[in-house]
Amino acid sequence: MKARLHRPTPAALRQLASVLRDGGLVAIPTETVYGLAAHALDTKACRAIFRAKGRPAHDPLIVHVLDLAHAEELSDFNIAARKLTRAFWPGPLTLVLPKKPCVPGIVTSGGPTVALRSPAHPLARRLLKLAGVPLAAPSANPFTYISPTTAEHVRQGLGSRIPHILDGGPCPIGVESAVLDLSRSGRPRILRPGAISAEQIARVLKTKVTTVRRAGKKGVRLLAPGLLDKHYSPRTPLTMADSPRATGDGQAIILLRKPAGNILPGVYWLSRRGALAEIARNLYRVLREADAGGHRRIFVEKLPPTVGGIAAAINDRLRRAAAKR
Repeated sequence: MKARLHRPTPAALRQLASVLRDGGLVAIPTETVYGLAAHALDTKACRAIFRAKGRPAHDPLIVHVLDLAHAEELSDFNIAARKLTRAFWPGPLTLVLPKKPCVPGIVTSGGPTVALRSPAHPLARRLLKLAGVPLAAPSANPFTYISPTTAEHVRQGLGSRIPHILDGGPCPIGVESAVLDLSRSGRPRILRPGAISAEQIARVLKTKVTTVRRAGKKGVRLLAPGLLDKHYSPRTPLTMADSPRATGDGQAIILLRKPAGNILPGVYWLSRRGALAEIARNLYRVLREADAGGHRRIFVEKLPPTVGGIAAAINDRLRRAAAKR
């Protein structure tokens, strides 16, 4: 099998919507990263996601829906969840809520909750509308490897395992959605940081929002994807550092901003001026470039924890990428 790359023409979107409705797999762009989409209420289709990614059954899937009305067909929404959907949907916020019986166990890893989000990317929304079904869509990459933010990244990782890739250009945010657990009444918990920060969520809910630092263990059912200690990882060993310096000797460094003067071999950067949004948008692309550079080890500069905003998500992804296998 060799994946066919589709441009987002009206005819291609209708074709891909039909593929999804009939139980096939399609890699699709979202505003965060590319997802490997399938009909979320079709057990066989969802099983194909796990098989293509090499994903373990204890790691559940995020279900993408068009809006709140569609989400409420799949889960029991509470007052807090409705407030957050009004504030942040469509957008990069995933809510974990009690599931309804129509959601297959394979989607939730057999658990009583389901992770839901309404994507903002216009192509993802168009496919949801055309297909008329909710879409399970984890990141479109081999399990635990660096997430894809372009169609080419998807082709490199899954091009021989899936039939269709929709090319929507680079993802504008570049890191996965924030995941918020609302399944425990009155106790909102961030399981995975994202572009929607704890501070933003707390302002809407007018209550304290905690962040779970260690949300998942290998082999144990997870509440949502992306929670394992080792994730988003290059094949080259990676180490986080406050101020990495180029030393040669087969080592690479990734800096937050472009260095002045001549750029030495093995030196990469995430942003020209250190802008957080640009760092997030370029993070996975640069990690992939460094991973393909033939280096023995990669050192990456971490953001100070006091920066706030999406910095928490960037450091979270780097921490998991640097975790020992």
